[in-house]
Amino acid sequence: MPIRWSAVEVVEAMDEVEGLLDQAEPFLAEAQARARKALSIQNLPEYMSAHVDRVIYTIETRDRMHLAVDTVRKNVPRDALAAERQSSRTERLHL
Repeated sequence: MPIRWSAVEVVEAMDEVEGLLDQAEPFLAEAQARARKALSIQNLPEYMSAHVDRVIYTIETRDRMHLAVDTVRKNVPRDALAAERQSSRTERLHL
């Protein structure tokens, strides 16, 4: 049974998302560094350092964003993607 959504559009959207995540990487690394620096603030209470640690942990787990994008790509039916790309190539040849 053919799919009714565009496999190519989904893969292209994930390519765009991944590109944006790659662009954000330097900013996320800087945010992580600044959060770590905040831990060295003199007399920072433990309950505040726990919150800052949570910020650091959240930033550190950014690799999950790329894994999520990969999961979307892996779940696109390969045969549908290939068929759609072939159909698109055939249409361009006839124009």
